[in-house]
Amino acid sequence: MAKDPVCGMEIDEASARAETGQTRHGAAEVDPTKGTRTFHAGKWYYFCGIDCRNKFVASPDSYIE
Repeated sequence: MAKDPVCGMEIDEASARAETGQTRHGAAEVDPTKGTRTFHAGKWYYFCGIDCRNKFVASPDSYIE
């Protein structure tokens, strides 16, 4: 399990990566209610939801230990 660097919640990486379907243009779609992720400085970071992800993206260095 990964840990959300913003709120500390445990995140199941498989759920955060799981596809739930496709957009009408054929892109893979991920269910944001199961967690989300972003790539920063060569590493994937996992989040409980969009709010924590947005806080991290705005200031990643303040959340990285």
